[in-house]
Amino acid sequence: MDHPIIQLEGLTKRYGRVKAVDNLSLQIGKGEIFGLIGPNGAGKTTTILMLLGLTEPSAGKAMVCGIDATRHPIPVKRKVGYLPDSVGFYDNLTALENLQFIGRLNGIPEHAIAARARKTLELVGLEKEMHKKTSAFSRGMKQRLGLADLLVREPEVMILDEPTLGIDPAGIREFLELIRQLSRQQGLTVLLSSHHLHQMQQICDRVGIFVEGRLLVEGNIDTISSRLFGKEPYVVTVTVREDLAVHPALEQQLRSIQGVQDVKVAGHAVELSCRTEITPDAVRLMVQEGLSITAVQRKAYGLDEIYQRYFESNPKMSETHGKVQHIYP
Repeated sequence: MDHPIIQLEGLTKRYGRVKAVDNLSLQIGKGEIFGLIGPNGAGKTTTILMLLGLTEPSAGKAMVCGIDATRHPIPVKRKVGYLPDSVGFYDNLTALENLQFIGRLNGIPEHAIAARARKTLELVGLEKEMHKKTSAFSRGMKQRLGLADLLVREPEVMILDEPTLGIDPAGIREFLELIRQLSRQQGLTVLLSSHHLHQMQQICDRVGIFVEGRLLVEGNIDTISSRLFGKEPYVVTVTVREDLAVHPALEQQLRSIQGVQDVKVAGHAVELSCRTEITPDAVRLMVQEGLSITAVQRKAYGLDEIYQRYFESNPKMSETHGKVQHIYP
């Protein structure tokens, strides 16, 4: 990767005999949304603290925007916005007043503070609530105000640590979409830490699976999935309007399609396991038999399956693989 915005080389953090982060090497490019995935205690927050220059590594180096975060933490903080899992504001102040106060703390010229704060609140969808006191804000609104806190400083990098905790499902979708839009529109690099796999799959360009301080694998979700599950059968479920009990010959007809390994017929659905993509052939045959197709669904191996494969089903995998797998298209 040419000129990465975040570059970690052999980053290690020890607390006594315990390695919270173990020899972490990683590159994240400009405008990329990277997800750091792992259970609580995996070392994600410790990694973030080293990136921000808030704790010193025991070994290795963390470079952010070309700056050594350990040796020069203040310049790094000027380029990075950090949103922790819980954001605090002055409850007796309005959203606009809080943001203006933050602007002054960050050296924004007094004549520019009000306009920039208003523009930023509009950007995160809080234009109608800017004059409300934050004591009346929901968790989701406070997280949006937390984003505004970052953006008013005009950072190059956003680091978000478990940003969706305590937000309702509808709020989570809106919040993640907002992050994606900001990254795409402003070219912001985003490092997102979470253990909520479905949310990470929705938003991230690349992910890294982190456990016990070690990065086991990193890359594009589709490419990791293909590498892990490429030799396993495709599973396609075709649903029809008719009761398939009146079509006893259908199972044998489907088995005759080249590449089909197994067929299961039950009620209004057929599940096909196959070595290659045979969906068009199966659907064509069923239509020719007079069946009305109502749904076709192919099983997709997402982050849940990748996570399970890498260390829940085989806790020794991190030891057997040794070094992190960097998987690219």
